[in-house]
Amino acid sequence: MAVTSAKELFTHELEDIYYAENELLDVLDQLAEQTEHEEIARAFREHREETEGHIDRLEEVFEMLGQEPEEEECEGIQGLIEEHQELVEMDPDPEVLDVANLTAAQKTEHYEIAAYGNLALLADRLGMDEAGDILHENLEEEEAALEKLKDLTSEYDYEPIVAA
Repeated sequence: MAVTSAKELFTHELEDIYYAENELLDVLDQLAEQTEHEEIARAFREHREETEGHIDRLEEVFEMLGQEPEEEECEGIQGLIEEHQELVEMDPDPEVLDVANLTAAQKTEHYEIAAYGNLALLADRLGMDEAGDILHENLEEEEAALEKLKDLTSEYDYEPIVAA
């Protein structure tokens, strides 16, 4: 299908991030289960709950457009998931896996921030103020999640990794 208008681009990108958020629900569960450091695992569980809220808000935007929520496979998120899975299959030490999980989550947050930022801008430019507000809310939560992950990364004790 050709994308011939800003509104079609908006819908395409909305379907893309809707797919990504749904994929990340399972991934966040896996990250929490794989992570030995409880504070990091808790952050993944908490962000999973936020992700459910993001999905609900995206469904509101679909409703505003008068269409059922649809997913468009997000190759960007798929690539990040596959890249991390390859690392997990290398059977790293638990401490290394904790750091790798933080890194993977940060990469994902950057992707989501870019997606929501662009969607919110498109909504605003299309005069879809209510949809733009909803997307800005998701964007702000993703930015806060990234900051929390950065803080956890900077607080994490890397000594066992460096000494290895």
